[in-house]
Amino acid sequence: MFTREECKKFIDILGEELVPAMGCTEPIAIAYCAAKARDVLGCEPQRAEVAVSGNIVKNAKSVVVPHTGGMRGIKAAFAAGIVAGNADRELQVISSVPEGMYQKIADFEQQFPVTVSVPPEAEIFDIAVRLFGGEHTAYVRLAQDHTNVVRIERDGEILFDRPVSSPAKSDRSFLSVENILNFANSVPVEDIKELIGRQISYNMAIAEEGLRGDYGANIGKTILRSYQPDIKTTARAYAAAASDARMNGCELPVVINSGSGNQGITCSVPVIVYARNLGLSEEKLYRALCVSNLITIHLKSGIGTLSAYCGVVSAGAGAACGITYLLGGSYKDIAHTLTNTLAIDSGIICDGAKASCAAKIATAVESGLLGMSMYERGNQFFAGDGIVKKGVEATIRSVNRLAHDGMRETDREIIKIMLDVN
Repeated sequence: MFTREECKKFIDILGEELVPAMGCTEPIAIAYCAAKARDVLGCEPQRAEVAVSGNIVKNAKSVVVPHTGGMRGIKAAFAAGIVAGNADRELQVISSVPEGMYQKIADFEQQFPVTVSVPPEAEIFDIAVRLFGGEHTAYVRLAQDHTNVVRIERDGEILFDRPVSSPAKSDRSFLSVENILNFANSVPVEDIKELIGRQISYNMAIAEEGLRGDYGANIGKTILRSYQPDIKTTARAYAAAASDARMNGCELPVVINSGSGNQGITCSVPVIVYARNLGLSEEKLYRALCVSNLITIHLKSGIGTLSAYCGVVSAGAGAACGITYLLGGSYKDIAHTLTNTLAIDSGIICDGAKASCAAKIATAVESGLLGMSMYERGNQFFAGDGIVKKGVEATIRSVNRLAHDGMRETDREIIKIMLDVN
C-alpha cells in the first residue's frame, strides 16, 4: 500500500491530464492560439498567416467547431478564436460564446484574409498564428501540446521564447500496471473525488446528449438499436454517443485524457456504465476510474500526443482494465486483459478527428471487453503472438515502439491521402 505522499505523485499526473475541454482539442488549440495572438497584437487584426503541421490538419479539417453554428475546419476555429475567444480559458477558449456571435464568426471566416500553410519542417504538433494590424504584428506558436506556448512576438520583439520541447510534466517513469493498482487501492477517495467526479459528470452528460440528439452518424444510437441490449452493448453505445456529440458540434465540455477528449470519453464512460448497471459503490467506481485513466496515460506516454496510431485503442484497453478492477480482478487479471486487448486491435489508424471516431471508440471498447472475457474463460495471447511480449510492461513497450516509431511513415501517407497529395 502507498502512503498519502506516494499517492500524490499519481494525483498530480491525473490533475495534469484530466482537464476540461470544449470541442475537439486540435481545432480548439487553433482557436486558443488565435485568441492569444489577438491579445498580443492589441488592435484590430487585418490579415493573418496560420502555419500548422499535417497532424493538426488531419485532426481539424472535418470536425464541427462548437459555438459556431456548425462551421468546420481550421479557418472556422481561427475565426472563433479571434472573434470570441477568451485565451485565459485555454482549452475552454470558446466555451462561453453566445449564439448571437455565430453569424459574426461566420462573416469573419468568409471575409477575413488568412492564409494557411503546412511547413515541411513543422513538429508533429505545431500551430503558429501571425497577425497583422495597422503598424503592428503579433506571433504566437504552440508546439508539442495543446496549450504549450513556445514563442510570443510583438512587432518583431521576442516577448517569450523557450525550446520546442514537450511541456514540463510530472515524472511518469514510475508508472506501471502494478504501481497503478497499488495507488488505486491506497488513495483516500476524498483526494480524488473532485477530479474524478468532474470526469463522471461531464463525460456522462455528453454521452446522454449524444443518445438524445442527432449527431454525425449516430453510432451510439445505431448500436443500441442493432444489438440485443446488455451491459456490454450499453457501455459501447454510451461511449460512442459521447463522441458522436463531441465530433459534431455539441456545446458540452468533456474531461480529456492525454490531450484527447475521445480518449477521455473512452477510458471513463464504459467504466461508469458498468458500475451503475451493477449497482457498485461510488468508492469502487472512483478507484476503477483511477485504474482506467492511469493505464491510458501509461500507454500514451510512450506514444506521444499525436500519431498514426488511434489513441482510443489505448483508452479502450484502459477502460477494460478499469472494468476488470470493478469486477474484483487481480493484478494478474488486469495485466492479461491489457495484453489481450493490445494484441487484438493495436494498429488501428488515426485518420483524423471526425464522425467515424465514434465507431472506432465502439470497436476499441468491444476489443477491451473481449480481452477481458478471454481471460475470464482461461484464454489468452502469449509472448511471441505477434507483438505480444513476456510480461505486460514489455508488451506496452512493443506497442509504444509500433505507434511512435513504426507508424511514422504511415502517418505521413495518411496526411497525403487526406490532403489529396499524390
